[in-house]
Amino acid sequence: MAKQQNEVRDLQEGSYVMIDDAPCKINSYSTAKPGKHGSAKARIEAEGVFDGKKRSLSQPVDAKIWVPIIERKQGQVVSVDGSDMQVMDLETYETLTMRVPEDADPSPDENIEYLEMEDQRKII
Repeated sequence: MAKQQNEVRDLQEGSYVMIDDAPCKINSYSTAKPGKHGSAKARIEAEGVFDGKKRSLSQPVDAKIWVPIIERKQGQVVSVDGSDMQVMDLETYETLTMRVPEDADPSPDENIEYLEMEDQRKII
């Protein structure tokens, strides 16, 4: 899996983090002061990039956490067939099959942007 390790204190809203082995985008990040016997804690509220589930995490700010490497790519719609569509990557010219998002109405020859992490893809 394409990921790297960072400290929790280096995270910020809008960045990505792995929670329950799923890549998530951070919606809110807050910290609590260190207590009498412990270190400062960070609370992270995030939403799954590919599945849309909400997840939360509470960790010490000096703990290490996995951060996924998600690539933003350009593609061109080749054909649309019901709920699936063929997309050609504009860098590698590879043809991929993707699900049509519910709120989108793509047409052939339209340029799109999508996120990719290993074998998971999502049109944005």
